Amino acid sequence: MAKFDPQKPYNDLPMLPPANGEIETSTILKKCISARVALAELKQAAELIPNAAVLVNALPLMEARASSEIENIVTTTDKLFEFADVAEEKADPATKEALRYRRALFEGSRAVQLGSLTVKTAIGLCRTVKNDKKLKIRDNKGTNLKSSASGKIIYTPPEGKKLIAEKLANWEKFLHDKSNMDPLVKMAIQHYQFEAIHPFNDGNGRTGRILNILFLVEQGLLDSPILYLSRYIIRKRKDYYRLLLEITTKQAWEPWVEFVIEGVEETCLWTTEKIKSIRELMQHTSLFIQKKLPRIYSWELNELLFKQPYCRIGNLVDAGIAKRQTASVYLKQLCDIGVLKESKSGRETLFVHPKYIDLLTVEENIYVYYAGIETETASVHTAP
Repeated sequence: MAKFDPQKPYNDLPMLPPANGEIETSTILKKCISARVALAELKQAAELIPNAAVLVNALPLMEARASSEIENIVTTTDKLFEFADVAEEKADPATKEALRYRRALFEGSRAVQLGSLTVKTAIGLCRTVKNDKKLKIRDNKGTNLKSSASGKIIYTPPEGKKLIAEKLANWEKFLHDKSNMDPLVKMAIQHYQFEAIHPFNDGNGRTGRILNILFLVEQGLLDSPILYLSRYIIRKRKDYYRLLLEITTKQAWEPWVEFVIEGVEETCLWTTEKIKSIRELMQHTSLFIQKKLPRIYSWELNELLFKQPYCRIGNLVDAGIAKRQTASVYLKQLCDIGVLKESKSGRETLFVHPKYIDLLTVEENIYVYYAGIETETASVHTAP
């Protein structure tokens, strides 16, 4: 194979599987075992949330924000929740892009539950991320990746639509081959290959990170796309790009695979603790509302405050909790006791759930008790 030149198209990108010896070393297999235990614990923690929509509404939004930030598309979790269940055109451009990422994550998750990951899936994901229904495989010359620090070209992906299509077909075949390779090792390998092929003019990074999560769903290691893996990549962004490039320049697969598997385990452990804190806050808030507002309390109302941390009167109406006028009274009473905070967005009135937003946006998995409920958390109210 010719020596790698970052300024020339990497048309010699090797096909999968990697041919440079054994990747599943004893060290990597031990890490796989540990990471899969963490994935199982994450699945179990998610099952303990009475309504799956609570997590499916929250964690993919956090992943969307973080994955977009990797591409220097910066928005906030607050803004994402504010516009998550309304027309995206009201949001700023960065928030729109992150919301499209979440939509792609959901659409892809539904697709793999009905079939399998394919090149067509990847194209569909990127079309959603980029809001371009006509997006196709890249067929232009001059695409390259540059160092953000020096501005120098560090990688030029393969060129030619036919060649890119061949490499993508090989990537798809690798995803579904019947080898005994651990799925976490396979996920790491396919991620490098997809990013190295760089099949689209833009959106490759975000599409590739969605594919990671969807692969875990397809393999049965996750039930829904709730793994907040981009948090790990942001924290170790330099290592992420360095290790990807070292596969290209040195065929150094083992450090990259170890990095990805460690990321899955670390993210699972953190996300599991986040889910436990969400569950505890739901129970704690339920007790507080029961104590302060017993006449309006219902589990469904409490649950809605966690499904929609930026709540609107219409959310209560749509959920069948109350008619419009009564729903307004309920939300204002929840503001009076400090569970919600009224906010204006243009002409619209929003009711924000500060404790929940704070829990989702801070690194720590902690929250502040409501006064008078500190000793009552053993009396847990569960969903009917």
